[in-house]
Amino acid sequence: MRANILKSMQFNQISEMIYMKESGEISKRRVKLISARENTFRAYCFLRKTTRTFKIESVLAVVPVSDRERVVV
Repeated sequence: MRANILKSMQFNQISEMIYMKESGEISKRRVKLISARENTFRAYCFLRKTTRTFKIESVLAVVPVSDRERVVV
């Protein structure tokens, strides 16, 4: 998963992410990756409209949003 996150950050892409919160709740987020560390990464979360820190181990899936899809949203 770390490789996908770093790739999205390298290409400056907005990504769709499925994330498991500490409570076990599943959350779908649209994020713009800013920086990554060993176990965490920082990203702008469009759902919360702020920069957030996420645990890499809690990311279930991450895929880039295509330019075409970005215009629709």
